[in-house]
Amino acid sequence: MLNLYPAQIESISLHRVGNKSKNEAAFMSAEPFSLNDEMSGLLKEYFFRPFREKEENYFRFAHDVDLEFNEVFKSISELFENPSNGHQVSKKITQHLFDQSNHPHIKSGEVYVVHFSDMVIDNKKTDAVGIFKSELKHDFLQFREKEQNLEILIKQGININKLDKGCIIFNMDKEEGYKVLSVDSNRYDAKYWLENFLGLVPLTDENFYTKNYLKFCQNFAKDVVLPAEDKQQEVLFMNRAVNHFAKNDAFEETAFLNEVMENPELIPEFKHYKVEKGPKYSIEDISNFDIANKAVSDARKKIKNVINLDTNIQIKLDFINPESAEKFVEKGWDEERQMYYYLVYFNKEQKS
Repeated sequence: MLNLYPAQIESISLHRVGNKSKNEAAFMSAEPFSLNDEMSGLLKEYFFRPFREKEENYFRFAHDVDLEFNEVFKSISELFENPSNGHQVSKKITQHLFDQSNHPHIKSGEVYVVHFSDMVIDNKKTDAVGIFKSELKHDFLQFREKEQNLEILIKQGININKLDKGCIIFNMDKEEGYKVLSVDSNRYDAKYWLENFLGLVPLTDENFYTKNYLKFCQNFAKDVVLPAEDKQQEVLFMNRAVNHFAKNDAFEETAFLNEVMENPELIPEFKHYKVEKGPKYSIEDISNFDIANKAVSDARKKIKNVINLDTNIQIKLDFINPESAEKFVEKGWDEERQMYYYLVYFNKEQKS
């Protein structure tokens, strides 16, 4: 669990990078930027908003040869060890970003390297470093009085409600490559930020496996359960899957399949589907892991539990109590109308 509200900006350095393929230069500020309280509040909201809105997908620094060869990891480690040298380190980070900015699609922009204190992650307080980049410029209007008239001036600037690129590196788990969050709002240069510049790979922890296994189950339900059974069984399968995760601390695949797969004939289908699709979710060799409760809660919010009918009627099934849908909802075929139907049993209508 991440809590960004107590965080304070200890220092911030501002630079600019251009596109090398277009012969644009980099500009390095001579000194760190001096903040006042108003500016600090605005910048924190600008930096943190996408991380509050986005699902927590953690990464770690990596390198094909050795972690010490990852340029950003090396610079971040230096900054954590000696924060007073942060501005010089920020120049190294910006130069490395500039060196990767050689594809025609990559946009020039401002770079912010920020040292934060009082970050709270997994109920632990730590410091962190943020690297952010603003790219897209937007038109905005300013007004001024000139003699007896009010004039409009068209200016360009960044939208502080939308960060283009950013990452936050938490000062923990250094030996494993730190714990890192990253966002990239612009997908026209997907590898530039995450891979070429930062050198990040997904952090394969309990949150990663819980989230990915449930995504895998969701696609199995859509691709296999729905064609083999019907929409009701697709929804019920996911209900049972999520509830199994919610009531267990650890995942064991055999126990999972025995509990959630009501049709035993689909178990071999599930195993075949895992061989085929498992690598996409990095779970092909995974059958045991600890369950992350937050990942289960996030998945429950995103999985649809509604049957949409072509007669403009929706049937919403209870995600917490799927047995109600199995006991009190029946599907059938009406020969006279040549239509399917759902029969719903109840004692009384509940007041909304």
